[in-house]
Amino acid sequence: MLSTMQDVSLTVSRILTHGSTVHGDAQVITWTDTEPHRRTYAEVGHRAAQLAHALREELGAAPEDRIGTLMWNNAEHLEAYLAIPSMGAVLHTLNLRLPAEQLTWIVNHAEDRIILVNGTLLPLLAPLLPQLPSVEHLVVAGPGDRSVLAGASARVHDYEELLTGRPETYDWPDLDEREAAALCYTSGTTGDPKGVLYSHRSLYLHSLQVNNAESFALSPRDLALPVVPMFHVNAWGLPHAAFMAGASLLMPDRFLQPAPLAEMIEAVRPTIGAAVPTIWQGLLAELDAHRREVSCLRTVIIGGSACPPALMRGFEERHGIRVIHAWGMTETSPLGSVGHPPAGVSGEEEWTYRATQGRFPASVEARLIGPDGEQLPWDGASAGELEVRGPWIAGSYFGGAQGEALRPEDKFSPDGWLRTGDVGTITPNGYLTLTDRAKDVIKSGGEWISSVELENHLMAHPGVAEAAVVAVPDEKWGERPLATVVLTDGSALTYEELQAFLGERIARWQLPERWAVIPAVPKTSVGKFDKKVLRRQYADGELDVTHLG
Repeated sequence: MLSTMQDVSLTVSRILTHGSTVHGDAQVITWTDTEPHRRTYAEVGHRAAQLAHALREELGAAPEDRIGTLMWNNAEHLEAYLAIPSMGAVLHTLNLRLPAEQLTWIVNHAEDRIILVNGTLLPLLAPLLPQLPSVEHLVVAGPGDRSVLAGASARVHDYEELLTGRPETYDWPDLDEREAAALCYTSGTTGDPKGVLYSHRSLYLHSLQVNNAESFALSPRDLALPVVPMFHVNAWGLPHAAFMAGASLLMPDRFLQPAPLAEMIEAVRPTIGAAVPTIWQGLLAELDAHRREVSCLRTVIIGGSACPPALMRGFEERHGIRVIHAWGMTETSPLGSVGHPPAGVSGEEEWTYRATQGRFPASVEARLIGPDGEQLPWDGASAGELEVRGPWIAGSYFGGAQGEALRPEDKFSPDGWLRTGDVGTITPNGYLTLTDRAKDVIKSGGEWISSVELENHLMAHPGVAEAAVVAVPDEKWGERPLATVVLTDGSALTYEELQAFLGERIARWQLPERWAVIPAVPKTSVGKFDKKVLRRQYADGELDVTHLG
């Protein structure tokens, strides 16, 4: 028997329409180098309609076209967030921190026809354009040196000029909620980056959960500060959720350093913020050194990598700011668990819960799988690989031009669960604690570093016989790579030479600071590198480690 309920699609356009009308007085505030720039949600709605008209009528954007955004967190990026999916195209957020070759690969794999870019990022994009044959149009927002685009094959447009004079309403199509809305790539493992294609339905349901009291409880009384980039898993869903709830947004644009963050918090007074631990560590040091009035912040959300307990306690005990630990990944949209303690606990018992990755929200199912494929109990002791499923969790990866779904066996179980690659335990009341990674990928400041990629580069040096790279704890970044090398006979390589050799092949932020020469890499019975031995040796102080500044 079917219900008598109306069948209404859950789409981004409904979030846009609701936020710009019911919550039209809410604001998006973009921080600048002079003064905050304010725009109401009603104005955002009008400008999103104008952008949609411009993309369709002037640039020829069609349904399912991928439209890239290489932008900071600002009002224009929010307009693109809402307009592009609502008109039936696919928003493709581009990670401006990726090495040039990865960024090029991602744009070409997605076949972006249009890229919206902030003017300050043109020096990053311009050199890549000759290698981006699918890109036909560039839309430049904000100040920047346009001369670097001289000779570009793509047509160049000014964002504000495109919007000027266009209608402030748009007949948003009635889309199937299962259609693609946004695309984000992850490169957390070896091989090519993988595209996660979010649906309208998944974004809508994820927004509802973000606003739930079980998660972050956004309301019209809030002003949210998403320091986490809008290209990083859709800024953890905060732009869509805030627009849905009527919470205003404070966008930091490119001003992500501790001092300007502290200044904008004191001046604009957000109530909730979200970023990776590295950002909050820098802000904590700034607040400790220069006292500011930041009592407005009721909550700080930390995710992207494990949060040091000292950081959580520092904010709470010295500045009265509560820290919430959360876990997720690109494939989970990203909300996977939230570290609220259970009711009725306090004191040190509360901290034992807050230091975990937290509990799963109602729509996220989780299970632990042991090394032999058996499902393990939630007893707080049995450790296995975490697998999850739910309405905002990926079931496959974007296949590119061919359009087929990619389901690599190491990422998805035969019965459709996402294999997270994280190993941990779950308590009987649903608290997740991650203890290791099934694959040796290093998570530094919320970004992935492939240990295998570093090893391959190191072993390409003629003076290196073997190399193994493992993640080790770091107070600032959460994790950093430790490079252990076996030198060839007669080699007199220095760590500085090896670091310089790597620096020609990878992004600078991925370079290891910790180095050790070892006689041989420990191996398992089948000849694989046994990295758990190296991690134990490092923890026990058995390795002679040199730290390069």
